[in-house]
Amino acid sequence: MIIRKAFWLFGIAFLLLIMFLPGYTKLQELRDRYRDSEVKIRELSIENKILQQELKRIENDPIYQEKIAREKLGIVRKGEVPVKIVPEEKY
Repeated sequence: MIIRKAFWLFGIAFLLLIMFLPGYTKLQELRDRYRDSEVKIRELSIENKILQQELKRIENDPIYQEKIAREKLGIVRKGEVPVKIVPEEKY
């Protein structure tokens, strides 16, 4: 009689484990994805602030505008001669 009750209890416990284990696993996976998303949001927020500061500097600082134009666009002042250094190819 006691063995029969223990068998039923074990069977019910096993059945409950089978029913709830996939849900628990999915919950853990969602928690991990949530944490990863929070980290990504923080990183993007910091990058966004840096880019906003860069944009303000470009909009308001004519010396910085000139520097960007010279370095990235290759623009030169009237009368200047641009010089481009080409590295030697290694064979």
